Amino acid sequence: MFGIFDKIEEFFKELLLGGIQANLESMFLDINDKVGAVATDVGKTPMGWNGDVFAFIKSINDSVIIPIAGLIITAVLCIELINMVMQKNNMHDTDTFEFFKYIIKMWIAVWLVSHAFEFSMAVFDVAQHMVNKAAGVINTSATVSGDQIVAMMDTLKEKGLG
Repeated sequence: MFGIFDKIEEFFKELLLGGIQANLESMFLDINDKVGAVATDVGKTPMGWNGDVFAFIKSINDSVIIPIAGLIITAVLCIELINMVMQKNNMHDTDTFEFFKYIIKMWIAVWLVSHAFEFSMAVFDVAQHMVNKAAGVINTSATVSGDQIVAMMDTLKEKGLG
């Protein structure tokens, strides 16, 4: 029939391939843009991301967390001191090293609690540094180029309908 079915098949094939190519191009453009945006957003510090939330968390740390941790440390250190005194026969068999050890434990505990917020911020700083270093790799290796889309389209052109 004068190749009319071949012409109809060719028409639908070109129509489908054009739609697929347009969808792939827009999808990959969107993906490339989103990868760059995500790398930028993830690479921000907590202060740079939202300063109000950062200040709120800092104030909660200063006014709630540290006092509660101080109370817990005080209770634990008091119990430890009482046990140390009772264990050494009410200070008759005491050794000065035990007091030095107690003071060192107390100093370490207070120092850790007073710097807990800086430790948590250090985790964010290290993560930000790693993300910034990886952002260049992500932006270059996660992008889909036009050549790759052309290669996909060539593969699809070789396929038949159905």
